[in-house]
Amino acid sequence: MKKIYILLFFSCSQLFYSQQSDKLDDATIEALRNNLLKNTSEKSCKCIDSIDTNYKHKKEISSEINLCIDKEIDFYQLAKKLLEIGKDTITENITIVINNNLNKDSKEYKEYYYTIEKYLMDNCGAIKEKISSNELQNEKSVSNKRESLIQYDLGIAESKKENYEEAIKYYKKAIEIDPNFAFAYDNIGISYRKLGDYNKAIIYYKKSLKIDPNGITPLQNIAVVYQYTKEFEKAIKAYEKLSKIEPENPEVFYGIGHVYVSYLKEYEKGLVYMCKAYNIYVSQNSPYRSDAETLIQLIYSEMDKAGKKDKFFEILEKNNIKTN
Repeated sequence: MKKIYILLFFSCSQLFYSQQSDKLDDATIEALRNNLLKNTSEKSCKCIDSIDTNYKHKKEISSEINLCIDKEIDFYQLAKKLLEIGKDTITENITIVINNNLNKDSKEYKEYYYTIEKYLMDNCGAIKEKISSNELQNEKSVSNKRESLIQYDLGIAESKKENYEEAIKYYKKAIEIDPNFAFAYDNIGISYRKLGDYNKAIIYYKKSLKIDPNGITPLQNIAVVYQYTKEFEKAIKAYEKLSKIEPENPEVFYGIGHVYVSYLKEYEKGLVYMCKAYNIYVSQNSPYRSDAETLIQLIYSEMDKAGKKDKFFEILEKNNIKTN
């Protein structure tokens, strides 16, 4: 462990001794802080990008993302403290920094973790891509026909390049070979949604659900498309059906809460669902917790304007969410 900290020390020291001035001004310190966050987060992003999501549940993927962030926190903590201590007193205070082992339940650890996580959500495309990957494989999720799988993989390659029209052609070839290939229908639906053709997206999601009525991807995505087509009650019903299959899926509660808040302007109902989503995101170490926090802040603003601030905090308290 000591060797690790020594290496961290020399890495962090370069941040300071690369500066020409004997004394760092506030602007330089802030620039170093930003650079530190950027470099640390980029390491986490590369780790996240390497995660294999094939046939894994979102909860398992979130856990692996958590590990990618967690392993960078010691370095981030040490380097940030060195910046706070200042160049002239590094050697005097270094033992204090080294001995301050972080407890994962501590406020300090969470502060570092959430800072890196928020930066990743804003700047690392891999983090949302991994969480949005297909769900666990069911009996008819994937074809057992080689030629169908070849076409499907070609479609995936085009989707990654955002060539959705080309991707659809390959996915359709895949289902011509194997009409029961549920994931291929899912990805056709996703591709049409990306192209803004919501009616066709719904058609293919429904085809997928005929093959596998418990498919997570079509149920979740058809609810999203219903929001685009302003069929909000249908969106809520799709989420409710999904909740019976996956009662611990936070996307269900986030989705319903989002419909109530963003479209129906029913903030109290929206807050109840958003609190449920937030608590599950936290329990699963999901970075989508920050999205729930953003909507909860918006709800607070609207309920405060309506003179319902007390009701806001009452709902938070019922859901065991504390505010500082």
